[in-house]
Amino acid sequence: MGERHTMLRSMHDLGLAAWFGGTLMGAVGVNGAAEKVTDKKQRLGVASEGWARWTPVNAAAIGAHVVGAAGELITESPRVFAQAGVGKMSAVKTGLTVAALAATGYSRLLGMKLQKTAEAPVVAGTAPMNGTPPDVAGRQRQLRVLQWVIPALTGGLIIVTAFAGEQQKPGQVLRGVMRRFGGINHATRGVRQVVGQGIGKQTPVLRKMVGMRIGQQALAKLRH
Repeated sequence: MGERHTMLRSMHDLGLAAWFGGTLMGAVGVNGAAEKVTDKKQRLGVASEGWARWTPVNAAAIGAHVVGAAGELITESPRVFAQAGVGKMSAVKTGLTVAALAATGYSRLLGMKLQKTAEAPVVAGTAPMNGTPPDVAGRQRQLRVLQWVIPALTGGLIIVTAFAGEQQKPGQVLRGVMRRFGGINHATRGVRQVVGQGIGKQTPVLRKMVGMRIGQQALAKLRH
């Protein structure tokens, strides 16, 4: 737990920063700036081209983040089991990561479909107009939601990562370990009490059964 993992942390943090920042900039800048294009039939094509150029960089950023996150989880696995609260934090972080990956993948799929209909008239990258074909308008409305969902999820990952950093402070580690082992000891005492109570309740019955058995053996000897 005390070893340094600078490379993994750098991949984790830089990848997440690019994922969050790039998506937020695209929602505000790329999709919004397309509205300034004079020809309404070129607006969607401009926005689609901007996202297409960003996609390889975004994919590399996501890959770096996932590798860094997986590496950190492996190297910090002793704390997951020994320190109370770390397991829950890891579960929340994993859930947010999976959700962000799914939203990003689906968003890119919609973007690729829109790129094939780039000449459709639109107001902006995610804003249809009266003359926009229904299928194109439907995909734009979905992207209008996803363009804010993805920054929200990746922003949540940044917050959870900050919380995880707080958990790594020596004082937090010590308190978390004491809570974990204190809970184990409490549970162990509870089991002992239950077992002891169960044995205590069964003692009269066991004595009665033993007495009956001895009496039967003595009676058999008298008969012989």
